[in-house]
Amino acid sequence: MVGGYFKASLPEVTHATRQIVVAIDLPSHRMTLERAHLTSIDAGSDMEDLRLLLIVAGLAGMLLMPLLFNAAFYRILREPFVLWHSALTLSLLMTILVSSGLSVAFFDPPAMTLSWMTTLIFGITVASGAMFTYSFIEPGLMHPVLRRLLPYCAAWAIFLATFHAAFPFVARPIQSSAYTAAFAPILAVFLFSMVDALRRGSRAAKFQAIGYSPLVLVGLTRLVSGVIPWLHNADAMLMFYIGCLCEVLFTTLGVADRFVTIKRERDRARTEADLLERLSEADPLTGLLNRRAIERQFEQLRAEGFATLAVIDLDHFKAINDANGHLVGDAVLKAVAKALQADLNILAYRFGGEEFMLLLRGEDPGIQAERRRKAIPAIVANAVAGLQRPVTASMGVAELRDDESFASLYERADKLLYEAKSAGRNQTRSAIRSMETQGGLPNECALVA
Repeated sequence: MVGGYFKASLPEVTHATRQIVVAIDLPSHRMTLERAHLTSIDAGSDMEDLRLLLIVAGLAGMLLMPLLFNAAFYRILREPFVLWHSALTLSLLMTILVSSGLSVAFFDPPAMTLSWMTTLIFGITVASGAMFTYSFIEPGLMHPVLRRLLPYCAAWAIFLATFHAAFPFVARPIQSSAYTAAFAPILAVFLFSMVDALRRGSRAAKFQAIGYSPLVLVGLTRLVSGVIPWLHNADAMLMFYIGCLCEVLFTTLGVADRFVTIKRERDRARTEADLLERLSEADPLTGLLNRRAIERQFEQLRAEGFATLAVIDLDHFKAINDANGHLVGDAVLKAVAKALQADLNILAYRFGGEEFMLLLRGEDPGIQAERRRKAIPAIVANAVAGLQRPVTASMGVAELRDDESFASLYERADKLLYEAKSAGRNQTRSAIRSMETQGGLPNECALVA
């Protein structure tokens, strides 16, 4: 018989041979009898069959490309629909191999082996297609009941295929028709899911609907011809091969489109998160970074050479607010922030209220910090009119020790600040020896051992 499904040695055929009678015992499907005919050669032995096998082999080769694309996609974006699309593509590839003459040409399996392999792979194809739809359609763009039904459809397809492959003759007169009819609920759920997702505006469903249309027609053809007794059974294999090509083309495009969409959404979310984090680390009044920012960046800044910390507190700032109002006080704080910013070797922060901080690197960082403190009265007076007295500041400066944490460094600098305030304000207390011989600096910049 043609196609390698059955092969048997015949007795010697001579001119006296009138006819050959073939009896098929225990057929599992009416289509087996309807399509059976004798041939003297195997499938693929003539040119017509060979051309068909080459076309099918080319189609099978095309199915390998989505697997390579999915492997690349999954390394970047670990979404389950990529894995289910790979499973679907692989099962379609196996279906083509076992349902065409390729399996006969390559390894010529026994008829029953080919039968149960075809049945199992078909069940796996349906199940992986259902799970692909379940994970591929965007959240909120499919009715929740339909989405929940798809995994049950996948399990039902696996059960049907396994039972039919394991017990092909348990109810021989009706089993094949019952087996075919049992897939009707799966097909119905899938069609309703596609229609519902399309109605809700699913972009993924558009790719999937186009790619699956020929396969759905194949399923309907097999279902109708297998259930209605007076119709000729049709497996619509040519349409099935075309459907595989459409599935490969359009669902792979859909996966790529969904991949790009998800990646764009994640990049946007990451950008927004970074922006919110930066906003949370910035002082809205002065534009300087706050304590949260320096604590997060401290190790990196240490590696970049920032090893000196200066803590600055404005003298009698409450009196400025009381005498001039909070709007003037805010203007003073903005002017102080401007006075503290000099170059890339000095980073200014606001810790809240009237307290600021400098993180410095380079030569003579203590001297640079003192110059910033000394610049405050002039810059504030120039920026804010009507102040009754100069705005001065006290400062404590500490140098980073080996393996010292930010909290420890800040505690030492803050202690020096309060020593400066206790000594009369408008001065600096420092633990940096380079400030001991600073040229031209007033005497209130004292050394603390």
